[in-house]
Amino acid sequence: MKKILTLVAFIAALALPAQAQFDFGVKGGLNVSKLSLDKKVLTSDNQMGFFIGPTVKFTLPVINLGFDAAALFDQRSGEFEYDNTSTKLKLQSFQIPINVRWGFGIGNVVNLYIFAGPQFGFNLGNKVTSLLSDGAEWQYEKTAISGNAGLGVTLLNHLQVSVNYNLSFNKSGNLVVKNENGERIGYNGDKVNAKMNTWQIAVAYYF
Repeated sequence: MKKILTLVAFIAALALPAQAQFDFGVKGGLNVSKLSLDKKVLTSDNQMGFFIGPTVKFTLPVINLGFDAAALFDQRSGEFEYDNTSTKLKLQSFQIPINVRWGFGIGNVVNLYIFAGPQFGFNLGNKVTSLLSDGAEWQYEKTAISGNAGLGVTLLNHLQVSVNYNLSFNKSGNLVVKNENGERIGYNGDKVNAKMNTWQIAVAYYF
C-alpha cells in the first residue's frame, strides 16, 4: 500500500508542472497616489497617474495557485501646496511587480483571486525637480521597493480586472525646502523624507 501511495504522489508531482499554464498579455491602469511626509512641511493631495506594459501569468490549475509578473512604465503625480502656491510633481519609473495569487470561482467563466507580493521600481525621470517657484526641491530616489495586496476577477480566462494597494517600504524621494520658505517654517535646507502610497485599478488581457 505504501508503495502504491508513493507512486501516486510521485506521478502527481510530475503531473503538476505538465498542467501548469503560462499566459502572456498586456496590462494597464490608473494610479491614485498620496505623498506622505515625515515632517509637516507642505500639504499634498491625492493625484492621478497611469501604468502600462506587458505581463505574464503562471497558474497551477489543480490548486488554483499561481504567480504573475509585469514590466510597467509607471507615472505617478503629487501636488504640493504652500502659502497659496501649488506645484505638481511627476514621478516616472519602471516597475516590476511579482505577485503570488490564489483563485477560486466558477470554472473558466468567472474566477476570483487574491494576490500579494513585492514590487521593484527604478526611476526614469529627472534626478531633481524644482518646486514652488524654486522655493523647494524634490530629489528622486533611484530605486524603490514596495508591496502589493489586492483582489481581482478573471472573465473567460482572458480579461482580468483588479484593484490593489501599493505600499512603499522605503522613501520615494527627499523634499528640500529652501530660501525664505524654509526659513519661515524652520526647515531651511533640511531633507524631508517622502513616501508615495498608491491605490491601483488595473485591466489586463491575456492572449
